[in-house]
Amino acid sequence: MARLECGSSEAIERRSFIGWLSGVIVGIVGFLCGCFGKVKTSPDKGSSVTLELPPIQLNEDPLVAMMRDLQKALKKPVEKRRWVMVIDLRKCVGCNACTIACIAENKLPPSVVYRPVLHKEVGKYPNVTRKFLPRPCMQCDNTPCTPVCPVKATWKRPDGIVVIDYEACIGCRYCITACPYGARSFDFGEYYTEDTPEIAPVEKAPSFEYHRTWERKGNESPIGNARKCHFCLHRIERGLLPQCVTTCIGRATYFGDANDPDSLVSELISKPNVMRLKEELGTEPKVYYLT
Repeated sequence: MARLECGSSEAIERRSFIGWLSGVIVGIVGFLCGCFGKVKTSPDKGSSVTLELPPIQLNEDPLVAMMRDLQKALKKPVEKRRWVMVIDLRKCVGCNACTIACIAENKLPPSVVYRPVLHKEVGKYPNVTRKFLPRPCMQCDNTPCTPVCPVKATWKRPDGIVVIDYEACIGCRYCITACPYGARSFDFGEYYTEDTPEIAPVEKAPSFEYHRTWERKGNESPIGNARKCHFCLHRIERGLLPQCVTTCIGRATYFGDANDPDSLVSELISKPNVMRLKEELGTEPKVYYLT
């Protein structure tokens, strides 16, 4: 068997490669630790996870800044928080990653979409372009959807998020009609693989919304209920950003506490190029757009 001499060119190349690979691994680990800090588990809080984020740095990823703002907000009483979402339309490329991520996170069936991306063509040939507008629930301060519910199944939480009690909802759909943004859907109990030899097991997997596991069977809730975006409430109260925020490839979606003057979203909504949809209705939506 051939043996590599210490001074041979092959041995030198091998040592150089190993040294280079080690440097790359150390660099990657250092980068991840620098971005996301250390992870601590909290045995007294079940499966909750606490991230120790590094100090604020220049040009840091917005996700890191938003995670820092989120953890700061969760230390306050719920009534002291005011969750808002900011969407930079100049960065949105219409990839629909947020729509798909929301469907996957909440296991949404056909006809139920929490975060569609609306689009239109503008201009005249040959100067034609497309514009995109993601449209989650506006989480209005003056909600037109809650007063019309005959059984009080939908209401606004102290932190401003509008929620639905699936067990109380009778499926009358008054709230769907009342919403001026078309942000509510109805669950008809459909499946994507309906009319095939067998419904895919993944479609019957339970979903986890409002801190509860919801089985999808028969006519039980959430089948037959109105459904809507809730800013991934089950995630943010466990210290995680909404799924659409973390999935946005262009970092076009921001989330945080507007009651914190030092938060990233507070800085963004103070800019002169900010707008909200249908402000003339007086609904006071908590989703802002940068144009």
